[in-house]
Amino acid sequence: PRSGFKAGEFFRDCPDCPEMVVVPAGSFAMGSSSEYEKPAHRVSIARNFAVGRREVTFNEWDKCVDDGGCKSRPQDRGWGRGDRPVINVSWLDAKEYAVWISRKTGQVYRLPSEAEWEYAARNGAKDNLYPWGDTFQSKCAVTDKENTTEPEPVGSMSCPNDWGVVDLIGNVYEWTGSKASLYPGSKGSIRETKEQRNMIRGGAALTKSNGEFGITSTFRADVEISKRDKELGFRLVSQN
Repeated sequence: PRSGFKAGEFFRDCPDCPEMVVVPAGSFAMGSSSEYEKPAHRVSIARNFAVGRREVTFNEWDKCVDDGGCKSRPQDRGWGRGDRPVINVSWLDAKEYAVWISRKTGQVYRLPSEAEWEYAARNGAKDNLYPWGDTFQSKCAVTDKENTTEPEPVGSMSCPNDWGVVDLIGNVYEWTGSKASLYPGSKGSIRETKEQRNMIRGGAALTKSNGEFGITSTFRADVEISKRDKELGFRLVSQN
């Protein structure tokens, strides 16, 4: 079904499904010189894939709950629901949504791998530090130095990447399908824990907005898979 779509083309698999955009295959330099992001290493994305143009919204999530596919109806902290990115969802919750939308559409949806997420966020082979370029621009990401900014409706900022994907930096951190790990050859260690942890990517509205921490295309952190938080959301990929 995906063979008929070209890179940069938008589509939905159902009227209530997240809007997706096709990202072309290619290779890029993943990682950076920062401790938890090194070493930078070449990664190839062998096949085109489709990624959510925006983060999954409360509207989209609530349809899953209403249909019995998702158990939790997360709180919005009074910030509003609708087209704002769904928050207070764990990795386990996000996986439920992916299973539900896959069953609903007959397509295979899942959380992106770290490599897929960063490839989209770095504009593919351009290897940008941000989806829009190599210089941080406050107009391009919902962030705040004073930790008072709430997530905005998806697509509120005006800086998509080359394929039209938005909100990869800022608004909410996004779950990936990749388990907590270090890059090959890097130094340091994951904290000792019996918890299962997966990687999150992107910045969040409550992250420092100086561009130095938490909101670059390479930033990564590991979070326990059952954790729900006001800064945690997600987007999906599909590759049929």
